[in-house]
Amino acid sequence: MGLWEKDAPGVMELPSGRLVRGRGLRHGPAAAPFPTYGVYLLGKEPPDVPWETHWVKWPDFRLPSDRTQALTEFRAALERTATGRVEFACDGGRGRSGTALACLAVLDGVPADQAVAYVRQHYDKHAVETPWQKRYVLNLLTQA
Repeated sequence: MGLWEKDAPGVMELPSGRLVRGRGLRHGPAAAPFPTYGVYLLGKEPPDVPWETHWVKWPDFRLPSDRTQALTEFRAALERTATGRVEFACDGGRGRSGTALACLAVLDGVPADQAVAYVRQHYDKHAVETPWQKRYVLNLLTQA
């Protein structure tokens, strides 16, 4: 299957060394190499793609509609980063994708109060756009 290259656009390295990609769907179709697994964080169903996907219903500038399902998807995606190319995508690639990447960082061992800063340093300096998204990351493990 293969993994992401560390220096590929949108790829973030987690503390464990696992790699995950964040992407904004409005920036056009995915570039090769393609993901093997995608988690799409959108208010409506994502477009069809030729790889396995999961949809987390998540309206723009808000939080996941089902937080238990979101946490389940984050955990599954983190496991898949060991053997495949996992991507998280929303419309712009910053708010929802950044929040999901911060949640993965927490699950991978980053203290919750440092996860947003971690993602801003290693992925996008504008990631995690709203105060409630920051609070969601901070309280991730106490919400489900």
